[in-house]
Formats: sequence, C-alpha cells, structure tokens
Amino acid sequence: MSRIGKRPVAIPSGVEAKIENGTLTVKGPKGTLTLGLSDLIDYKVEDGEIQVNPANDTQKARSYWGMQRTLVSNLVEGVTEGYSKTLEINGVGYRASTQGKKLKLQLGYSHDVDLDVPEGVEVKTPDQTTIEISGIDKQKVGQFAAEIREWRKPEPYKGKGIKYRGEYIFRKEGKKK
Repeated sequence: MSRIGKRPVAIPSGVEAKIENGTLTVKGPKGTLTLGLSDLIDYKVEDGEIQVNPANDTQKARSYWGMQRTLVSNLVEGVTEGYSKTLEINGVGYRASTQGKKLKLQLGYSHDVDLDVPEGVEVKTPDQTTIEISGIDKQKVGQFAAEIREWRKPEPYKGKGIKYRGEYIFRKEGKKK
C-alpha cells in the first residue's frame, strides 16, 4: 500500500477540478493546468477532494499510484500558490539580466549566453547575481532552473558557478606545497 497514494488531495476553495476525456483539469486563481490520466489508476473528484487509487492489483498499477497522486497534488498546489526557485551566481564578472522574454548570462565564456524563457515561466533578476524563476507548473520551473545551472555548475575549490539558494557546495582544499 502506498502511504502517499492513500491520502486524498484536498481541493481548496476557489479551485475547480474536473475529469473529461482522460485528462484532469484544475482551475485556480493563478491559472489552469491539465494532466493526462493513466489507465492504471482510478481518479475520482468528490466531496472537495481528489481520490487516486490503483485500477487493479498489478505491480505496475501500485508503482504508479503514489507518483500519480503527487502529480495531482502538484497541479492543485501550482494553481493556488505557484512554484519558485532562486539561483545565485558566484564568480568574478558573472552576472545575469533579463531583457523581455530572454535571460542574458555572462559566465566567463567568450560570448554571452542568451536563453529564451519558456511559456508559463516568469524570470526576474533583482540584482546581477540572483535569478528568481516562478510559475504554476513545477516541472517547467524546475527544468528551466536546471538548464540555467547546467551552463556553469558550482566548482568545489572556489565555489564559482550557479547554485540553488540554500544548496551546500562541498568544498575541497587546494594543492599543498
């Protein structure tokens, strides 16, 4: 039995959920999100909550159970509160700025890195060394943050690079004479 899957997803006031044509649609104050439903899982919207249960007793249905419940929970949380990630840039001359729907990064390469901001994701740069990514879709926000971080991962000797706020970088001692 899945401990996560057993718990129903509560639908807060102001949020509307419905199942039609194999998709779950959740509408809230921040927007609308949809999820394609799996045939291995039964979904029910009733009494202000969404129930997620395996359709049969196969191993595959039980293994999908907790993940599908978490995906439904992410939809509800996304349309009510939204998601955000903050990246910090460390390094001499490393900086970021936004220009419309583009993010411009200067990361010590011979050229600037220009990234297009995906639809449904908002990027702010309160200062040159901080990037704030927010949106209602947890997957899009996390994926874009990972793509930005991939350009200059933090290195262990000086800590230069792009890291998530609160991330611990394991530091190494330099060469000894």
